[in-house]
Amino acid sequence: MTNHSETTGSPENGDRAGRERSDGRGVQGGRPASMDGPASADRRVPADGPASADRLDCTTYDGHGGEHQVTLRTPAELADALPYLLGYRPEDSIVLVALHDKDGRGRFGGRARLGIPGNGDDWPAVARQLAQGLVTGSERRGARPEQMVAYLCQEPGKGESGRQVMERLRPLAQKLRVECGLLEVPVIEALCISDGRFWSYCCTGAECCPPEGQAMGLPGTSVLAAAATYAGLQVRGTLRELRGRLLPWENASALAQEIALDTGSMAIVPRILDGASRAGMAEETLELARQIMRRFTQAPPVSGTLTEDLRDDQLLDHDEAATLLLGLQDRTTRDRAAEWMEGDEAAPALRLWRALARRCVGPYGEHAAAPLTLAGWVAWSTGDGLEAREALAMALGADPDYLFARLLHQACNEGLDPESIRRCLRAERVDRKQPGSENPDGGEDLEPGDTDEPTPCPAPATGRRRRMRSTDSAAAKAPGHGSNGSRPRTPTAGGTRPLAARVNRTRNRAVRSRGADTEGDA
Repeated sequence: MTNHSETTGSPENGDRAGRERSDGRGVQGGRPASMDGPASADRRVPADGPASADRLDCTTYDGHGGEHQVTLRTPAELADALPYLLGYRPEDSIVLVALHDKDGRGRFGGRARLGIPGNGDDWPAVARQLAQGLVTGSERRGARPEQMVAYLCQEPGKGESGRQVMERLRPLAQKLRVECGLLEVPVIEALCISDGRFWSYCCTGAECCPPEGQAMGLPGTSVLAAAATYAGLQVRGTLRELRGRLLPWENASALAQEIALDTGSMAIVPRILDGASRAGMAEETLELARQIMRRFTQAPPVSGTLTEDLRDDQLLDHDEAATLLLGLQDRTTRDRAAEWMEGDEAAPALRLWRALARRCVGPYGEHAAAPLTLAGWVAWSTGDGLEAREALAMALGADPDYLFARLLHQACNEGLDPESIRRCLRAERVDRKQPGSENPDGGEDLEPGDTDEPTPCPAPATGRRRRMRSTDSAAAKAPGHGSNGSRPRTPTAGGTRPLAARVNRTRNRAVRSRGADTEGDA
């Protein structure tokens, strides 16, 4: 819904890594957005007609699911519901939530989030992007929203109060209401959440919405929190905490890791660039990754995500991390590593990709695109859309041209089923074990419109500050058909077509199968 060519965003959230789009589903029976089924948040309108974006009092919001009913009667309950709609507590964020009408009841639909730009001149573009993106994405799914709920979440700066934050952001709230109104989707409630309090931009009643704001309830005490607890679900902290697991080190060990990467590149890069030794380098990289994954699996369990990450960091030394990071810059090696996406392999693989992303220190920040993309893929494959979208967005922040991350991010945002990609990867693994196979990569022939991505390789030791990208062999241009009568394949070094091409083909087929629902999409 939000794209990655727009550069507006707060520095804290990052221009690319700070954007996210939900999967378009809401809550059923108090379940967060990542679970099955939509939620409802009904708005009872006055008898004299529906409320507009300019005339709205504190109305009643009801919600119901299949077996449970969740009622949001006040703006306070609507404010408290936000973390459960997103699955985390947003910071420094603009959030739009779509409402769909069903039998006179409003059902929560898609959500869109973007960091609040520090420059007010960017607010009109941000408001337009979010409003148009959410409406367009909902239409693509076959359900145009009838109404919106808007949230502005930002903590006070030094010497600033929560109310001053609310007043400072009021023009942004108005721009959101105007942009949604231009699309004939009125904002029925706009809330500012700051310093443990909330304010309504739509209600002027001093009794229910006093000028000093209302205190937020204690976390976990709302009706929606109770329903989520009953379902065994919890909010996963803040977005900053989630991103912190994937950001590069900024500690005393970062220099030692950078030195290990410098040293490793002198030996590893020439082997990747040499066609004769490239396959051997790939096997060594993958075998080392398997050893680290076994080491992770055998380690005693600990509690807490921070403690888990510190334990994994201690289990992976600098030279091992450098070898893996440099080896994964080869796209064929990365594609084979993507096969660890399910079963007992998925959890240790995700831990390894997170740990490697944290090792992309100093000038090696661009190298994080590979482990971040793998982390996003495994998270998506195992049902964690929240971490998947964030990791893939961060991969695009590290390298905006990383095609594999861009295609996966788009497919994840469009709600495609990752099983189609898993089937391709399973076939890759099976066919690779069959000697003499004429189709060693296990995929289908490239169709018109399929594209390969450049091969990302780390820079040689003489120019380690930049990554090199090699291109496919000139032999790929040779005309004719294969010995089995198929169309000629586009060969790549290493003998395996990039996974990005298969993801692109899978997405194109899914889009074509939707027919009229996707007409007019860019």
